[in-house]
Amino acid sequence: MVGRQGPVVGRRSLIGAGLGVGVGAAVFGAGGSAAAYAAGGSARRRGLGFLAAAMDGYPDHGSVRLAQSYSDQAGLFSTAFTYDNALAVLAQLAGRTAGGLGRAVALGDALLYAQEHDPVYDDGRLRQAYNVGPYTFFDGSLQPDGFVRADGTANVGTQFGFTGTAVGDMAWAGIALSALARRTGARRFLEGAVRIGTWIERVGRTDEPLGGYKFGVNGADEKLPFTSTEHNTDLVCLFGRLALLTGDRVWRERRARAEAFVEKMWEPAGGFFYTGTNDGVTVNKSPIPEDTQTWTHLALDSRSYSRSLDWAAVELAVVDHAGRRNSTVPTGQTYEGVTFSSASLVANEDAPIAEFQPKPDRSGVWFEGTAHLALALRDRSRAGDETRARRLVASIERAQDLLGAGQTVGGHALPERSGVVSASSPLDTGFGFGYYPYRHVGATAWYLLAATRTNPLRA
Repeated sequence: MVGRQGPVVGRRSLIGAGLGVGVGAAVFGAGGSAAAYAAGGSARRRGLGFLAAAMDGYPDHGSVRLAQSYSDQAGLFSTAFTYDNALAVLAQLAGRTAGGLGRAVALGDALLYAQEHDPVYDDGRLRQAYNVGPYTFFDGSLQPDGFVRADGTANVGTQFGFTGTAVGDMAWAGIALSALARRTGARRFLEGAVRIGTWIERVGRTDEPLGGYKFGVNGADEKLPFTSTEHNTDLVCLFGRLALLTGDRVWRERRARAEAFVEKMWEPAGGFFYTGTNDGVTVNKSPIPEDTQTWTHLALDSRSYSRSLDWAAVELAVVDHAGRRNSTVPTGQTYEGVTFSSASLVANEDAPIAEFQPKPDRSGVWFEGTAHLALALRDRSRAGDETRARRLVASIERAQDLLGAGQTVGGHALPERSGVVSASSPLDTGFGFGYYPYRHVGATAWYLLAATRTNPLRA
């Protein structure tokens, strides 16, 4: 949000300010094809148009650049989250066009630049977010630089405290770089992915009873105590890919370690995965997020756990329209999909999501998660899965057409009907932050992956 409502804060921004949460939080031989892309028509082209606009918002500030994650109206100015940019790489590659490949390579090279030109560290890490253009902060102070600062260092997102490093964000960057390595054959992308995997092994590995890999470090480089189902799911993919690309068996052992943690989070009675652990000993059983249900299927491809998709489709289902309390959906429009977590469904609709933020709508649709589910259903491909997936994708495409009009990036108007907003109405995730109706690189990239049937988590 902007002005008196202040900035929106996303899940992957929390640890940079030293705030940890126990979040349950490839185009690599899977799914995407030029034929599938062409079949989608203009909706996908408009999604790609938004990704291009988010990447090109600051033309006077250098050719080395990342994409701004949210439209200006979100109040995060020129913030570019590492996670969102990794997804943008994968979505561009899914199109299998020369233009998309060129943009994917440019984003990959920018991630490598950030890795190699960190202002403090030289150990392969990436920060949670960077600035990609100038702005004046809420307190009146000027942030004058683009992605590359005057001294040549990467412009870390310090004003919002996005200076920590999360294992999940690192894993997604490594997944994107590994996809580029395979597509282009360029050694630099594989080397960058290996540096990421090595950092995760050194910093994240834990010998606690539940095992797996820990959450990462905060902005003071202090290790955080949480272990996330989502993060370890990401590592199943990343480590599996590194094993294939390098031929080094050590990555197989690391993959098995991450997978073992994920499997310990399975609740057979309910058919879902828990979010993770706060102490390495006790399973954190609430809230239950959506992504631990869908990403696990995409990464593990196991019939033993595929019931998690049915749990998400039923237990997290929402329908949003103007008649809902606190909904911001215009009259006459309806959107269906899933929300962020079990806590989102019981959010306090009488209280703001956070200071300076609006009150939540319990029925707000989280479009990124809706795309996760659509893709996972298509990947599972049981009777009825494709029909359900098409309804979800149609809802996302309707949102791209009708929600978020008049928004900008870098002060420039976005192409009409381009880019998917994070949520149909303000929603409370249950993890201390919310999602809002602002056009978003992450939500748009996941939509494109779902629309092209491209599984980014299959090693």
